[in-house]
Amino acid sequence: MTMTRPHIAIIGAGAWGTALACATAATGADVALWMRNPVPPGTRTLPRLPGITLPDNVTITGDFPRSADVVLLVTPVQTARDVSTRLQTVLDPAVPVVTCCKGLEQATSLLPLDVLAETMPGRPTGVLSGPNFAIEVAKGLPAAATLACADLALAQKLTSLLNTSAFRVYASDDAAGVQLAGAAKNVIAIGAGITIGAGLGENARAALITRAVAEISRLAETTGGRASTLAGLAGMGDLILTCTGRGSRNYSVGLELGEGRSLEDILASRTTVAEGVLTAPAMRALARKHHVRAPIIETVTRILGEGFTIEEARHLLLDRPPTQE
Repeated sequence: MTMTRPHIAIIGAGAWGTALACATAATGADVALWMRNPVPPGTRTLPRLPGITLPDNVTITGDFPRSADVVLLVTPVQTARDVSTRLQTVLDPAVPVVTCCKGLEQATSLLPLDVLAETMPGRPTGVLSGPNFAIEVAKGLPAAATLACADLALAQKLTSLLNTSAFRVYASDDAAGVQLAGAAKNVIAIGAGITIGAGLGENARAALITRAVAEISRLAETTGGRASTLAGLAGMGDLILTCTGRGSRNYSVGLELGEGRSLEDILASRTTVAEGVLTAPAMRALARKHHVRAPIIETVTRILGEGFTIEEARHLLLDRPPTQE
């Protein structure tokens, strides 16, 4: 009897979408990688990850899937509403959609799954997040991530579908906490980069990362997540990677800000998206809405958009009255 191979569809062929196509191909599934812009027939290397050749069981397509075992939505969070709205019109309503973007929708301060709840009502959904640089995942280097769904049984089913010996996926039922951690870490990474770029030292960066965990934990609990999630891959794991690795787009933006470049000049010189720049004001709005103290998120947002100097930020964070940890 011939077994039907699983079918995995990936929406978005940026660096992370391309990397996930390589990783999921290792499961033996048939993988369809959707691209907004067409490429010549026979193309096996995509511009966002030069040097990476797509496996033979990955098909590049310009058509949305009508059916699949799972769809991974790997577009930037700011375009997720538009893409998911169009995807909903053709995709079988029983197919689960897993968002793989990190951030908050700028206009609404909504997390990705809240956006999908509006654009894909009634559909099973989940979120994939963790400490992963795309190029390393694409090369098959060891990596791990968390896949969270409100329904733990669905999360376990999907982790079994996506898990490989190189890309280890853990199941969780804390979708809110995993999403919030993934969104906030981009903002904190900018702050960590500023700290090092401005010459404030490794001690300052370590303190910032650690206190950020407490800050995000408070916000997670207030918005329906668990503080314990921040100790895992989607929380501390992702913070360590994005706040220390020069391959982090958000950290590198912070480095240049700390060295004295303007945000306008930094962004004009880049072709990739640093989600933390757009997420910071939305994250601050979310914290204020829930009356959660978030001094690091507040400070990074003011540096990015309100002309706040690094010296002013230093005093704001360090001259507050001492509190209990």
